[in-house]
Amino acid sequence: MSQQKLAKEIVELVGGEKNVVSLVHCATRLRFVLKDDSKADKAKLEKTDGVIAVKENGGQFQVVVGNKVPEVYSAIGEISNILNDSSDKEKPKKSAKGLGGIIDVISSIFAPLLGVMAGAGILKGLLLIASNLGWLETTDTTYIILFAAADSLFYFLPLLLAVTTARKFQGNIFVAMTIAGALIYPTIIGLKTEGTPTDFFGIPVVLMTYSSTVIPIILSVIVMSKVEKFFNRTLHDSVKNFVTPLILLVIMVPLTLIVFGPFGVYVGNAIASALVAAFGFSPLLAGAIMGASWQLLVIFGVHWGLIPVFINNVAVYGRDGVKPAATASVFAQTGAAFGVMLKTKNKKLKTLAGSSTLTALFGITEPAIYGVTLPLKRPFIAGVIGGAVGGAIIGQAGTQAFASGAPGLLTLPIFYGPGGEGFPGLILGITASFVVSAVLTYIMGFKDPVEEEPTATTTTTATVTKEAAVRTSAVSDEQVFSPIEGTIVSLTEVPDPAFSSGAMGDGIAIEPTVGRVVAPFDGTVTVAFKKKHALAVVSDTGAEILVHVGVDTVKLDGQHFTSHIQEGDRVKAGDLLLEFDIAQIKAAGYHTVTPIIVTNSANYEKVVPMATGEVRAQEALLTLHSAQPQT
Repeated sequence: MSQQKLAKEIVELVGGEKNVVSLVHCATRLRFVLKDDSKADKAKLEKTDGVIAVKENGGQFQVVVGNKVPEVYSAIGEISNILNDSSDKEKPKKSAKGLGGIIDVISSIFAPLLGVMAGAGILKGLLLIASNLGWLETTDTTYIILFAAADSLFYFLPLLLAVTTARKFQGNIFVAMTIAGALIYPTIIGLKTEGTPTDFFGIPVVLMTYSSTVIPIILSVIVMSKVEKFFNRTLHDSVKNFVTPLILLVIMVPLTLIVFGPFGVYVGNAIASALVAAFGFSPLLAGAIMGASWQLLVIFGVHWGLIPVFINNVAVYGRDGVKPAATASVFAQTGAAFGVMLKTKNKKLKTLAGSSTLTALFGITEPAIYGVTLPLKRPFIAGVIGGAVGGAIIGQAGTQAFASGAPGLLTLPIFYGPGGEGFPGLILGITASFVVSAVLTYIMGFKDPVEEEPTATTTTTATVTKEAAVRTSAVSDEQVFSPIEGTIVSLTEVPDPAFSSGAMGDGIAIEPTVGRVVAPFDGTVTVAFKKKHALAVVSDTGAEILVHVGVDTVKLDGQHFTSHIQEGDRVKAGDLLLEFDIAQIKAAGYHTVTPIIVTNSANYEKVVPMATGEVRAQEALLTLHSAQPQT
């Protein structure tokens, strides 16, 4: 599928361009913030060719597309206005709160920087190797130029975070950058370096070093965006475009230097010290926990909470001892995918596991996790065990990261510090993670998907009777799967003569126990009643099915019903079509028994019920035998 076609399908299935508040991407995921999550068709998205998985975490609707995410992201920008930074975009109806809200903020702020951060981190690591091995002297102008290219992102990190934070909180990007620039302005740095006593109208200012810091500018821009909205509402349109920025600069720069800056630095240092202390107490145990849990944190999106810590550790100490253990988890899931590739006899799975192994080696683990190890369960468990083994080795070796970057083969140089201390432990740890996970996956095994065999299309008339041959060729025969979970009821028992008399067609009825209607086959929605109480679907082979929830429920005027379809929608068996509140409908005095009618049953020889008693959604419900075989 072309990236533009995939982009178009994704936009349509998240509810359309008008349902998108914002979009950013990380290494493998499109991270949408939607006005209304219920408008997104998660089931269809997950079945879309090119989409690996769909996750909802931290207030974000995340579509995992793998390492082609930059191309798909750009294609979305070409076919829509989603990437425009207009400040008049609507907010979502509800935003994530608590831990989910924190994760949403952190991921939105840092995700756009991960690509360039990884590139700069690799270059910085290569320069460390070059200087340690004597290939380049740190005084060489070549080294100085390349180091400037590698270190500028980290030195001016407050400026970049000002941009992404302002976008997240819909503040003025240029005012935010100006505030960040003031924090690293040469004269301010000079006051700190020289130890000059500093005050602002008599208020003492505790100066800090703000280059490479994370928390101070984020706090500052969040507050700035709130203050900005207040003055934009208060001031007259003729002056607010220049008076609001003036007020923001006068208020926010001193406030940041006096309050947010020192507070942010102290908090960041405290978190860094706590993690360093944990690894100091038991590096083996701390490394094992990090190695085992990192990919679990990634699955739930909680890992974003640690990324600022990694960056802050490098800024405060010049190194980070927490991130290396997480690298073991990446190579462990890579090994598990490799073990699946060796073990499986399913050609399709073998190909998927092989390609996923390759991308995971370079730090892109989502295809391996969501496409291979997690669905098969045991390989994922093997990866967790392998990650714990490798993480323990790396933690005990005292390996450090000297720059930022997603763990993978290309970023190994960021772990090579002065004298190469701890680097052999890293190599041993990631090797152990890969091997242990691969071997455990092979030994533990998994439920190997059955290879689909081509069905026979020819047969001899000598071996079948004429009646069997007629039945085989009757391609109009069809099986209808139950659209509802509940108890089977004879159609004659439905308290509505239109259905019980068979005037509408043959069929069956179900007393629902779950208020959901799903598609009974692959087909097209032909009728979606405005009152939402009923719908009709026609299959690809011509069967017409009417699902009417309850009796006389049209009088509810759509209350207690939620429709997920429109007329003309293509659906696949099992897709969610309609939801309804059983208790509320009954409380309103209506029967919930639901007739399922074959409205063109005259076209069939027989409509045969296939279930009795309790039936679950997607279990065989009816078989439709064609009246005339095709020849």
